[in-house]
Amino acid sequence: MPDPSPTSSRRGRLLRMGAAFVVLLALAGYLTVQYLTGGTGPGCKVVSADGDGTSYEFTPEQAVNAATIAAVGTGRGMPERAVTIALATALQESGLRNITHGDRDSLGLFQQRPSQGWGTPEEILDPTYAAGVFYQHLTKVHDYMQLPLTVAAQRVQHSGFPEAYAKHEQDAVLLSAALTGRSAATLTCQGRPDATPATGPDAVRAALLRDFGRVQDAGAEVGGRSTPTPTPSGTSDADARTLTLPVSAGTGAGGGRSALQRGWQLAHWAVANASALHIEQVSYAGREWTAGNTDSKWRATDSDGANGSERSTGAVRITTGR
Repeated sequence: MPDPSPTSSRRGRLLRMGAAFVVLLALAGYLTVQYLTGGTGPGCKVVSADGDGTSYEFTPEQAVNAATIAAVGTGRGMPERAVTIALATALQESGLRNITHGDRDSLGLFQQRPSQGWGTPEEILDPTYAAGVFYQHLTKVHDYMQLPLTVAAQRVQHSGFPEAYAKHEQDAVLLSAALTGRSAATLTCQGRPDATPATGPDAVRAALLRDFGRVQDAGAEVGGRSTPTPTPSGTSDADARTLTLPVSAGTGAGGGRSALQRGWQLAHWAVANASALHIEQVSYAGREWTAGNTDSKWRATDSDGANGSERSTGAVRITTGR
């Protein structure tokens, strides 16, 4: 067989180099999009407060939905066990994603069906509504607190795979402990902002009102203003971008929890929403989370607060991006 000509060899090398360049260009574009949008892979993590190494990794999208489910539950005065059941159900039904398809006419986080009286498609695709109607049905399940999780979930969902919820219980327990505030400084996210616009503290206020319902249920004096608040004269840029949420023990719906629990729920909620709301820093009880850190851990800011002393638990501070 004759050797290939120099021209053919040169053409082959050029083609290979061109193909490699295209692949590299595509990879660079993909990585850029992942960085700017927060990606589709794990960007958040929750760990056990017991220090046993148990953890669960999930995406910023899943974190926002999980935080909403927990906030709606505590806002209705539901116990942590109910939040665990709701989170395990959403993990099974949709992977904690607000999907627009499913079996027959099933939609949303819990795959609820308009034809079965769960609401209109628009309502079901609203995570706050979907979580609320799930809890509404759960409260009608007799002794749901004493039932195995998979039994309680099945009596609400009437799934064709009734045992499937059980496999998500451990992850749901970790999430609910963090997102109801029972465990402190256990939820972190990378906090890369997504492509949606944000309006600083006002976007955070609106999201708090959306998830917690009545403002007092969030343990904070915030409003639902939809337009940006002007920066007061003489106020620094950092102060203008910081929302301070007063924390107190629960007294109404969602009450019965300590100020420390309510504070950590707000702090973890803010971290879970960091990418969507362009949150750069969250501080509470002497701990501080900062977006973009390589490990995204909560770091102690003073010796008292590191132990969650009472004098350091009066407010959660959330600082948004510029």
